[in-house]
Amino acid sequence: MVDRHVAARGVSDPRILQAMREVPRHLFVSPVVASKAYGPGALPIGANQTISQPAIVGHMIELLELHGNEKVLEVGTGTGYQAAVLSKVAGKVFSIERVHELGVRAMDLVRDLKINNVSVKVFDGSYGWSDQAPFDRIIVAAAAPEVPQPLVQQLARTGIMVLPIGSGKSQRLARVRRVGTGVQIEDCGEAEFVPLLGRFGWKE
Repeated sequence: MVDRHVAARGVSDPRILQAMREVPRHLFVSPVVASKAYGPGALPIGANQTISQPAIVGHMIELLELHGNEKVLEVGTGTGYQAAVLSKVAGKVFSIERVHELGVRAMDLVRDLKINNVSVKVFDGSYGWSDQAPFDRIIVAAAAPEVPQPLVQQLARTGIMVLPIGSGKSQRLARVRRVGTGVQIEDCGEAEFVPLLGRFGWKE
């Protein structure tokens, strides 16, 4: 999977590629689609949510420019696959999932895989995780109408946030950098994610 569907799609950071080789992706999807877990596509995980394409996971993590000791906020845990990959290339991961059943599944998988540097909670991720802020990096696995202000406020002074912005088929992947009291937004290409639902996302 990593060679054919991640490295071949342009992800080159050897630490990310190795982390993706080590995380058993089939554990994070529904058993009925587990046979497709190492293919190129997104897959259902229940509750109308999906696990992203391996190439997108690798690409978004690479855009974070991780060095290994960062404190990372992830919004949209799903069943925890991306958090598990992040656990191997960052210092500490705080992950928020809106859907209770998925958050509980992620907590179970993190525990079963003996991942000690990931914390998961069930909450509206568009608020962020204020009592753990600031974060060196923030990654959002759902498309927001605009960059959520609570997340900007929780980003460290030299921090980087990666998230899709837009709706439906007209989404763009953005890399947001804190610059003083403002932000600099870089367009990183097309994206296709489920909507970020919540107080500072799309309304249900």
